[in-house]
Amino acid sequence: MTSGGSRQPTVLAIPRDGLQKLIQALRDEGYETFGPLVRHGAVATGPVDNVDQLPLGWLSEQDGGSYRLVEAGHERFFDVTPGADGWKRYLFPPRQALFGLTAQNGTWRAEVPNPEASKRALIGVRPCELAAIQMQDRIFLRPPYGDPAYQARRENLLLVVVNCLHPGDTCFCASLGTGPKAEAGYDLCLTELDESFLVEIGSPKGAALASAIGAQPASDEGRRAAEDGLAYARDHMGRQLDAKDLPQRMLSNLEHPHWDEVAKRCLGCGSCALVCPTCFCWEAEENLVVGEGQQGRVRVWDTCFNPNHSYHAGGGTRQTVRARYRQWLTHKLGSWVQQFGALGCVGCGRCITWCPAGIDLTLDTKAFQLESDQ
Repeated sequence: MTSGGSRQPTVLAIPRDGLQKLIQALRDEGYETFGPLVRHGAVATGPVDNVDQLPLGWLSEQDGGSYRLVEAGHERFFDVTPGADGWKRYLFPPRQALFGLTAQNGTWRAEVPNPEASKRALIGVRPCELAAIQMQDRIFLRPPYGDPAYQARRENLLLVVVNCLHPGDTCFCASLGTGPKAEAGYDLCLTELDESFLVEIGSPKGAALASAIGAQPASDEGRRAAEDGLAYARDHMGRQLDAKDLPQRMLSNLEHPHWDEVAKRCLGCGSCALVCPTCFCWEAEENLVVGEGQQGRVRVWDTCFNPNHSYHAGGGTRQTVRARYRQWLTHKLGSWVQQFGALGCVGCGRCITWCPAGIDLTLDTKAFQLESDQ
């Protein structure tokens, strides 16, 4: 697992062809390498063994309920902001076998999957997505409820973060302090410039990789270019979220009429929760192979928009779309802080982009105020 710290990272540089050397060095160390890909008209994540597979020259245009890729013709790999697909699946898969049962000689034999995980390197993780991974760590690794499968994957994970110089139209990470620059928790952090990559080291593994690919001290010109790019990104976020007193504002307005207005538009589809990099709801499914004596239990992603998610003896507790949307947003921006010590939102903007009704939480929250502010 990568280590986080407050010390200033060492800033080095590699030429643009050094990115392929980095990928190869990771593969030589036995890592499976994953990165952003253009797939079916969107940016997704998948196996990468060559820089030619990365989204060179692309940008995205996004708004509420709208997403499309545009060939911009530039010579950068990581200018395009992520699509609906994220890195969460590599630690918390959409489907995971919990155990299996097999009938043998009149009895049932239980089999529990081995939690060991292969070595994986994620290349191109945005700072907001890094913050989401760190939030998922709080959820799945908190004692005494740690998830052994998650822990095995996390311990074998190497993170190559890329600072964000070109935020998307629905991004608001600067409002929450989760971007556009990564501060800690990575192995390597890249900043993509026109002629080179700046490289910041965040762990011993990262230091060894930087040495293996011949990283050299960054020039003053390169440092200034990176600082200017990050300042531009902070000032050109597509959205802003007023985070002042946000948990109190959300939890003090549970009966506000604005929930009714949103419910008129919300389809209750759960798209916002499924694309969210921090949401962690899941359900257990029973899989029975009739006639073959096999049965198993599988953990699958779920959302609080599912009417059955809150089901218990006597029925569900949230019967309306209004109640389910309110639960999602007040948890993420309110009671999440009580549970995990931080907001459950990292400002990636996916919930806005991929909502078919174009519901925008940065606008919704403006309706909620404390009595002292009214």
